Amino acid sequence: MTTSGGVTPRKDTAPVFKFHVEIEGIVVGMFRDCTGLTITREVEKIYEGGRNDYVHMLPGRVTYSNLVLKRGITDDRSLWDWYCTGLYNGLITRKNVTIILYNVLGEVVRRWNVVGAFPVKWEGPALNAASNEAAIESLELAHGGITLAASS
Repeated sequence: MTTSGGVTPRKDTAPVFKFHVEIEGIVVGMFRDCTGLTITREVEKIYEGGRNDYVHMLPGRVTYSNLVLKRGITDDRSLWDWYCTGLYNGLITRKNVTIILYNVLGEVVRRWNVVGAFPVKWEGPALNAASNEAAIESLELAHGGITLAASS
């Protein structure tokens, strides 16, 4: 869509504070932080004999960082229970996770799908009687990849 002057209007950027996390289609709560939406492509360097001024750069494997979710502690035990599944028998439960980013109007801007996630680390709050901050729990998830869903 262009304006009468032929200029395409810019879309405002989405704020980083308006997001939800869904695990298997269920919103599991408001999270304070979500980090690790990172994909890295390794680069293989090939050095050609007799050529000291050039290195061939070939694309290599793609790796994904672990996803880290942080939220204020509530009475909801679902993340704790998911982590504890398989604690003694090794039979973990993989789940698909979706991170949904909204704009200021509440419309979906981006939707990242994290495939086959499972918890690898749970961290409880740092307790300090002199502080008035909310108690925060953290869950780290390993996974099999990230896809960017098509815009709605």
